[in-house]
Amino acid sequence: MGSEDTNTSTKKPPPASLTLLLSTKCFPIKPSSPVLPASNSPENKGSDEVNGHGAASPRLSAKATTAAAIRKKPGGWKAMPYILGNETFERLATFGLLANFMVYLVKMYRMDQVAASNVINIWMGVTNFAPLVGAFISDAYAGRFRTIAFASFASFLGMLTMTLTAWLRQLHPPPCTAPSQSMMNASHPPCVSPSGGQLGVLFLGLGLLSIGTGGIRPCSIPFGVDQFDPATEEGARGINSFYNWYYTSFTVVLLITQTLVVYIQDSVSWVIGFGIPTILMLCSIVLFFFGTRIYVHVKPEGSVFTGIIQVFVVAFKKRRLRVPDAKGGGSEVAKVAYYDPPVKDAALLSKLPLTDEFRCLNKAAMILENDVTAEGGPVSLWTLCSVQQVEEVKCLLRVGPIWAAGIISFTAMTQQGTFTISQALTMDRHLGPRFQIPSGSLVVISFLTIGLWLPFYDRILVPALRKVTGHEGGITLLQRIGIGTVFSVLSMVVAGLVERDRRAHANSHPGQPPISVFWLAPQLILMGFCEAFNIIGQIEFFNRQFPDNMRSIANSLFFCSFAGSSYLSSVVIAVVHRVTGGDGRPNWLVNDLNAGRLDYYYYLLAAMGIVNFGYFLVVAHRYRYKSPLQHNKPHFDVELSRATDV
Repeated sequence: MGSEDTNTSTKKPPPASLTLLLSTKCFPIKPSSPVLPASNSPENKGSDEVNGHGAASPRLSAKATTAAAIRKKPGGWKAMPYILGNETFERLATFGLLANFMVYLVKMYRMDQVAASNVINIWMGVTNFAPLVGAFISDAYAGRFRTIAFASFASFLGMLTMTLTAWLRQLHPPPCTAPSQSMMNASHPPCVSPSGGQLGVLFLGLGLLSIGTGGIRPCSIPFGVDQFDPATEEGARGINSFYNWYYTSFTVVLLITQTLVVYIQDSVSWVIGFGIPTILMLCSIVLFFFGTRIYVHVKPEGSVFTGIIQVFVVAFKKRRLRVPDAKGGGSEVAKVAYYDPPVKDAALLSKLPLTDEFRCLNKAAMILENDVTAEGGPVSLWTLCSVQQVEEVKCLLRVGPIWAAGIISFTAMTQQGTFTISQALTMDRHLGPRFQIPSGSLVVISFLTIGLWLPFYDRILVPALRKVTGHEGGITLLQRIGIGTVFSVLSMVVAGLVERDRRAHANSHPGQPPISVFWLAPQLILMGFCEAFNIIGQIEFFNRQFPDNMRSIANSLFFCSFAGSSYLSSVVIAVVHRVTGGDGRPNWLVNDLNAGRLDYYYYLLAAMGIVNFGYFLVVAHRYRYKSPLQHNKPHFDVELSRATDV
């Protein structure tokens, strides 16, 4: 499934710094001092001696001007308590609210099931797409540190607002009052609906939380990666471990919110249940600013979306040009000049070679008459793009099919919060004679699986696999994602088999106790392995394979995958409701699970997963990992490169 680099499969791995260059190609590397190449070295023959077309470039410059290269002094693991602490408390606030939010809206705001569901769905949709906006602002204008700082304050204000809605009686409807028996004709006492002002305050709190999520989530991982120096062996392994520990903290938060926070909100007080995450969010802000002097700050590089649009516009304008084939073979000699200046950006230290993938986009970098000024720069950014710009857009296009394959896998994960809970409500949830497990807490089984597996994987399995494969991560990122996809299919198959037996037992023994809820554990354990491989693999894949100055946007796509999976799940449910049933038979997803066929629905998701896995194998096999041409090279007065194809 793709190849990260041929050197990673040799018996004797190259030195640590070279291995990192080959396997973590998207991370910037900064040298301690600029080194001028020898006169006969390839570096002194032009900025694009090997330009991806296998052709030589003419020697266009004898004078080299080097930019100031200051070695990054990374905070490393010293900065992690501040970064992971901020991210953890933000998730604790958001997930602590979401874990029991349906109950809160129904009990405290007197909403019916449909209205409460619509509020949650709209809010989650906005929250999952907000990281795209936050990533754009971070990469183009504010930078990661300022974006996280501003978003942290927004999250705190959002949680404070939600706490006030539970604390102040004026901000939520009064309790339902039962009328006298002579006036009571309905089974439920009359309740007062929330006023417009009360809903306005509620939506204000949710909006502030979405702003906080949109700023913190797309920036926390790239900002954490910025703290490591990938040019060292310690930094390389620190980056690999950071991804695993990031998701470990994510799992711990979910464990807390699904157990302790839900219990406090249900059994103690909504005010305390919301107040604790609010106080922790305030502490996280203080903690985050404590590490200010330790952090490595990467400056924003301008609007990345403008550069993407420019490539497509310029390529369309030059659509009639002929792009030479790198393989040659023609009798006609074609000489094409590409605009390929050296990378002068502090954050873009990985120079990408011109490739033949999506060759039509190469036209955007082809130089025509009057495209270049006397100083060697483009006359207009809307008439000529650099090779670097073109290759960055290609990275986006290459990653797209891999990203799309993850949506169906995540669709299987979303069932843990819906139909798995419905199953649990029909099963024996007693743990001892007095304690009954809350149905919403069963997902803890998946979290425990992740929490136990990741340390073993990171500390034992990866070093063992590294000795066999010579790969820094043990296995490639696409292999890791593929393994997670298989686990999602297996989880749905097992879920269908368990539901078939549960339904058969309930229908054949109507007067007897139902089967134990722990029969759901196998499917939840398998889903835990799916998350451990698939989610972490995708996070790392996006951050490594996207352009260096777009890692925040890459990270935000991870959350867009969850939004897409939620919407896809809704579409599948709607289709199943419409198509199944009829002729006196209920549909598969009828409210009475014993009369429906939930097992068929699980099998349908498994079949979709199998088709999706086949699609993933195809796109993964064709995928080629991003490969930079050079790192940290001094800047030459070279603005043009010429590729010659025969």
